Amino acid sequence: MGNKLKNFGLITLGLVAGVAASLQFSAMAQKTATPLPIEELRQLADVFGLIKSDYVEPVDDSKLISEAISGMVASLDPHSVYLDKKAFKELQETTQGKFVGLGIEVGMEDGFVKIISPIEDSPADKAGVKAGDLITRLDSLSVKGMTLDEAVKHMRGEPDTKVTLTIARKNVDKPIILTITRALIKTQSVKGKMIEPGYAWLRVSQFQEPSLDDLVKKINALYAQDPHIKGLVLDLRNNPGGLVPSAIGISAIFLPKDVTVVTTNGQIPESKANYTASREFYSTRNGPDALAKLPEAIKNVPMVVLVNTGSASASEIVSGALQDYKRAVIMGTQTFGKGSVQTIRQISADTGVKLTTARYYTPNGRSIQAKGITPDLNVEETAENDGINSLRLREADLQKHLDNDKDSTAGTEKRDEAADEKHALEIEKTLKPLEYGSATDFQLMQALNHLKGLPVQLAKVADKADAESKDDAKSDKKSDKKSDEKTDNKTKAPAATPAIPDASIPATKK
Repeated sequence: MGNKLKNFGLITLGLVAGVAASLQFSAMAQKTATPLPIEELRQLADVFGLIKSDYVEPVDDSKLISEAISGMVASLDPHSVYLDKKAFKELQETTQGKFVGLGIEVGMEDGFVKIISPIEDSPADKAGVKAGDLITRLDSLSVKGMTLDEAVKHMRGEPDTKVTLTIARKNVDKPIILTITRALIKTQSVKGKMIEPGYAWLRVSQFQEPSLDDLVKKINALYAQDPHIKGLVLDLRNNPGGLVPSAIGISAIFLPKDVTVVTTNGQIPESKANYTASREFYSTRNGPDALAKLPEAIKNVPMVVLVNTGSASASEIVSGALQDYKRAVIMGTQTFGKGSVQTIRQISADTGVKLTTARYYTPNGRSIQAKGITPDLNVEETAENDGINSLRLREADLQKHLDNDKDSTAGTEKRDEAADEKHALEIEKTLKPLEYGSATDFQLMQALNHLKGLPVQLAKVADKADAESKDDAKSDKKSDKKSDEKTDNKTKAPAATPAIPDASIPATKK
């Protein structure tokens, strides 16, 4: 889009989404694999000394070093980041599915903080914050000129304290002022219900530590309600990812035991791994296997998995595995395309580095990086085929994103940003908030149609392109019968809703 999210570093206030499979982090290796670049390190020391001696005012040593580390790690790719004390603590809280904050996902756009999405039932959601809002002031401070990190730190705080947001909203002339109370937010990542007799809907909004157990409980509850479920919809739309063990466990619910769910490959030996639908990869706890409590019918019930451009990372692991084994029909729009794994390396008692250590691959060896999962059935979010997904940010749009090592053409699509921006503005005026699992949820209704063997309303993009091609051909024929030109109608690859794309595995102890 024209106003592409610059300095993309999507952060949930109080929430840094799933970046570790456990909290058993390893310390950094004391030895380096290659000799240190002495000359470059000397230059770094010289600059450090110059700042200490000549800068206009004193600068704390720890601040300089922390910022140097942060800049070095951030220069690698969009998902590697240095975790200071506060970020490291928040990471630990997040994997448990709880955090203190306002409950909004944010990014930077044109110098302002843009609301990507309010978290369901959070203080921000209840206060009326909407996706697409721009925060222009925090209390009495102008956001213009702040970094995303500075803005986020100001919005964080203790429970029951307040912060006032001044918001600019499209099609609203006056600023909107909202005072929101910070709170401890416990996120419920699993929802489910019987849509109608015989057909169940399960939604996983993020892969957290409790997600597997919560999904097992929900499945058992639904089967107790209706023992003869004929079809199931697994909803992963706008699921930004999370913990790899959780994704493996949820995949294992529906797949045969011990089959490959995902493989990873990187520079170090521990990053070259094959993760299977086995307990050792989705649970480290003693006691009975959570999956042993499931009804046997769950392995064979017809399935549809719903995805969109906000489905990223661990969501793509699950949908990719179920697609490769033909266990489920994937329906929706092209996913985000984050095919890399981050590992948490602890570098002190309360700081660490979230480092991209591997790419991941589906069981058939497909790389998702900068490409995403292509649905079996391309169904847009609304019956009118609004096309909003083709205008949203994806992994391939992020600066310094990793290339797809299996497909050199992935992520190379050219986008007309001005046209995208104009089209997006037109669409957003008519869009209504999506209520997952409701009778107005168009994609869910199409999933039910497929499970029942009824017609599914597919996206009209291809049909429209064909029609345009025919019209152009007729026009050429009339103007010049000898003309043999054919129009080249290319359908844009859908792009993703900005999310908190992340999938992580624990670092191997050294």
